[in-house]
Amino acid sequence: MRPLILAIDQGTTGTTALIFDEDLKVLAKVNHEFPQHFPEASWVEHDLNEIWSSVIKAVSDVLKRANISGKDISAIGITNQRETTCLWHHGPEAKPLHRAIVWQDRRTHEICQKLKKQGYEKYIHKKTGLLLDPYFSGTKLEWLLKNIPQAKGLAKSGKVAFGTIESYLLYRMTGGTHKTEGSNASRTLLMDIKTCQWDEDLLKLFQIPKAVLPEICANDVEFGRTKNFPGLPDEVPITGMIGDQQSALFGQACFSKGMAKCTYGTGAFALVNTGSTPVFSKNKLLTTVGWRLGHKTTYGLEGSAFIAGAAVQWLRDGLEFFDEASQIEALATSVSDSDGVIFVPALSGMGAPHWLPTATGLISGISRRTTRAHIARATLEGISFQVRELLAAMMKDYGKKIQLCKVDGGGAANNFMMQFQSDLLGCHLVRSSLLETTALGAGLQAGLTVGIWKNLEDIKKRWKADKIYEPKINAKTRKSEIARWDKAMKAVTLLTK
Repeated sequence: MRPLILAIDQGTTGTTALIFDEDLKVLAKVNHEFPQHFPEASWVEHDLNEIWSSVIKAVSDVLKRANISGKDISAIGITNQRETTCLWHHGPEAKPLHRAIVWQDRRTHEICQKLKKQGYEKYIHKKTGLLLDPYFSGTKLEWLLKNIPQAKGLAKSGKVAFGTIESYLLYRMTGGTHKTEGSNASRTLLMDIKTCQWDEDLLKLFQIPKAVLPEICANDVEFGRTKNFPGLPDEVPITGMIGDQQSALFGQACFSKGMAKCTYGTGAFALVNTGSTPVFSKNKLLTTVGWRLGHKTTYGLEGSAFIAGAAVQWLRDGLEFFDEASQIEALATSVSDSDGVIFVPALSGMGAPHWLPTATGLISGISRRTTRAHIARATLEGISFQVRELLAAMMKDYGKKIQLCKVDGGGAANNFMMQFQSDLLGCHLVRSSLLETTALGAGLQAGLTVGIWKNLEDIKKRWKADKIYEPKINAKTRKSEIARWDKAMKAVTLLTK
């Protein structure tokens, strides 16, 4: 029988399980959502047991849908929502000390501000490639250790484990293996971006005991083997782990320096491959590890818009504009333009290149003529405006124009938004034939490690595009559109101060 890969994509709002073969043909795909918890304003949490249940159910259902047995799986890849911070007791049940603090959570804003005032931001940027923002795991872990009774003592004695979601899943799936890899570790504020190892000075700064941390591995290793995982036999190798956005870059076959992608999920995440040398941004982008194969590290420049698909979910659930998120395109295109309405979807602060953690959303240009359709259209445009800013900043840092950007994620299925995105960027967009490239990337790494594909060139030959979007507006119109966004952003910045 041909080799099959199981890819688990543990995301912010749900878990996707995907099974595909050596020709990248998807046999089955399943997604299960799980609850979000908002205990206070700007706080976002996940229950690790609810996540674990969603993973078990997704794997069980995808095997049934593919009509195969767990014995048919050759290797497993795991990708994950990144900076989300977990703390659990060592032991077979991996009992959580607290709910996981999600990457969108802003509770550590004051910790970050204090460190900025003490002059640590440039030092941290030089060490990690990151900025001081509540987005990252380091301050979240510091908060957990300070605010959970006995947590600090348990951490020092090695009785509890910290990890981002992929570490937690690996631990549960293998019965206790505590490891991570560079793409996730590079998002913690605790890893030296050049050595790809935990940094003693940073651990001291954030008051993190080293005993609580997982081992950092390369991406092409066997991280562990399944043990007592429902629906799978013991000893199935887990040979791919990688953070979701780096996984999408890999899944888009962006293996060469200068290749870029944007994933439209809960947020929108643009990433460009910068090769074997980290490029430190002057435009508030993030320097990140893409992946480490063997002894070679591939780096990237990343920009994150915290809210993309989440804005569509808000229109669906909060304002009840439609029943299904996919209905937004028909509503948005029922009008010829947004009639002057512009939406800055800063519903969880703003990421690159602004980094305004306390910013709130803004809808402007409303008149008596404004309808739900105008706001729906402005929402899709607002997502695209954010991504344009990310790519513009990347081109400044990278020093070259990006001629082509590959796109994926659920939002990339929206033809109106992808065309508007191409218009704003003034470059071609290439949509992957498989929108779930986040899951695909982890699965490709898993298969590469066990020899299903010989090398990266072997993978590139199998990658297929679905559709290409070309810009349809002229430079004058593009400039006018961007000016509308810039005016709205000035208002957001003013209101945030």
